[in-house]
Amino acid sequence: MDALTATGVCRRYGEQEVLKDFSLTLGAGGFEALMGPSGSGKSTFLHLAAGLLAADAGSIVIGGTDVTRLSDSAAARFRRRHVGVVFQAFNLLNEKTVAENIVLPLRLDRARPDRARFEKLVGVLGLADKLQKKPEQLSGGERQRVAIARALMAGPDVVLADEPTGNLDVQAAKELCALLKELNATSPSAILVVTHDPVVAATATRVNFLKDGRIVAAHDTHGDAERVARLYLETFA
Repeated sequence: MDALTATGVCRRYGEQEVLKDFSLTLGAGGFEALMGPSGSGKSTFLHLAAGLLAADAGSIVIGGTDVTRLSDSAAARFRRRHVGVVFQAFNLLNEKTVAENIVLPLRLDRARPDRARFEKLVGVLGLADKLQKKPEQLSGGERQRVAIARALMAGPDVVLADEPTGNLDVQAAKELCALLKELNATSPSAILVVTHDPVVAATATRVNFLKDGRIVAAHDTHGDAERVARLYLETFA
């Protein structure tokens, strides 16, 4: 079963149709990027897939469930169990420790965190010595690592990352890209990352270009940022 299948998705803001017959398939365990000009609907789609917005038409199926048919409360429960979301702004709770932030979705779901998974994630993400710190005591790159650990903690079907390197310096962004690639190789969760950065997109195995509300092209990245940048320019010239 595919991790995510979007079919004929439409979303309007007033008179503006941001997504028009948008369709995308992300295979189980896959790692793909979504790129497009500012305002093309990239973040809108991620919010729809996470159940944070309602689609006007179409379906988004994750793990066999059409999230567009869920009520707000059902979408919140489904998101905690099956969808990890990583925002550019981190969205961590400053009054809680790193450890508490990582397991928060599970606690809200009254589920017991998997200790082995927790220890593996904090080890891979270099957070083992930061667990009792508060987010405000961390660097931007460290806070984004906490957000990624939180997104992966429940073993979701898919992780949706919205410009995850947007608030990071160049070195931290490179480190985060390497970590995303490593996590994808060692985790069953599929990853869909929205980005404007060819370096980030090249971390994924495939890049999808969004134009005029729909996917107009998709290419294997071959891990080559220059190739992604060239294909982007050819598509949007």
